[in-house]
Amino acid sequence: MEAVSGNGARGGHSIEFPLWKTPQSVRTSSLTRGIPEPAVHRVREDTHDVDRVGTLAALEDPEPADRPEVPEDDEDDEEALPHSEAVDVFQEGLAMVVQDPLLCDLPIQVTLEEVNSQIALEYGQAMTVRVCKMDGEVMPVVVVQNATVLDLKKAIQRYMQLKQEREGGIQHISWSYVWRTYHLTSAGEKLTEDRKKLRDYGIRNRDEVSFIKKLRQK
Repeated sequence: MEAVSGNGARGGHSIEFPLWKTPQSVRTSSLTRGIPEPAVHRVREDTHDVDRVGTLAALEDPEPADRPEVPEDDEDDEEALPHSEAVDVFQEGLAMVVQDPLLCDLPIQVTLEEVNSQIALEYGQAMTVRVCKMDGEVMPVVVVQNATVLDLKKAIQRYMQLKQEREGGIQHISWSYVWRTYHLTSAGEKLTEDRKKLRDYGIRNRDEVSFIKKLRQK
């Protein structure tokens, strides 16, 4: 075929483009050259549908290797025990601990604080002060070796609180009244300075301390 000029004429004759070759009838690209427009659209739509179906399939049904494994233990951990049951489990564990010969003197409803105090006693990090009440009862109160008079007073209060919770009876003691009314004494010496260490008063392990009523100031 001979080339034509821009105006489509050679040798005085005009050459008309066939209708199916006009630029208005066929739009071409490097990939779809020579393919009619409806067919190109159809191929694009089919390709889009295939990509969409493949994407949905990948989202809905991932490969087994890509699926995250959920440990069975995690499901069990999510079911936390109620507080009351957790307390029961803790108490049962403590009850087993106190069966040890070193802890056999502790009560069944023992607290973690009492267990730690008993262990500190065995390692020489604490001492027992025998506090004698005015009715003759002796309270074995555990304090650390460098405890002060104030530490001993707090330990006495804690001892009485636990005793009341286990045995019932009087539920409230006004300790501010007790310490305003009574002194603690050891070997006839009044423990008047709260910040002074017990060992500075000569108090050692298993020594006795008693209550004595304060004299009214005139």
